[in-house]
Amino acid sequence: MELKESKQEVKHHEFLTENTDFEVRSLDAVCFNESELNHPWWYNLKYVIAGLLFGIILVKAEVISWFRIQEMFRLQSFHMYGVIGSAVLVGIVSVWIIKKFKIKTIYNEPVEFVNKKFNKGNIIGGLLFGFGWAITGACPGPLFAQIGTGASIIIVTLLSAIAGTWVYGKFRDKLPH
Repeated sequence: MELKESKQEVKHHEFLTENTDFEVRSLDAVCFNESELNHPWWYNLKYVIAGLLFGIILVKAEVISWFRIQEMFRLQSFHMYGVIGSAVLVGIVSVWIIKKFKIKTIYNEPVEFVNKKFNKGNIIGGLLFGFGWAITGACPGPLFAQIGTGASIIIVTLLSAIAGTWVYGKFRDKLPH
């Protein structure tokens, strides 16, 4: 059963296809939805609350533990693989549900997924990411939760991640895409 696109969805799709900045940024994103809505600053408090809850869950699940991360990379424990596998499964099911039922954002904006081509830069970037994760015991997701638990040495990892992002931005045009 195919539903006809609403005027808002058509307008949103036209906005995405006309916005050349979107095209450049979407090269680095799995899914990018450009919001055309402007809200007061306090609308962002829901993201702060969600981030705090997510941080608590990361701590309670022990996925920010340097020892758990090292166990994973030494193939000594299934704990982290179970957490990551569960997240992948939830992501797959969530995307399927969003596409199947054409679920919109909380602001009633359509969600669009942009098809991307695979390239060798994905492998190189993945290897660099994995090496950094194994060496530091920290992935970008829980960095702030690790710092929040008192592991202040992780600030070095955070600054390194920021520096790596800056270096990528500086040399992006010269890298394989």
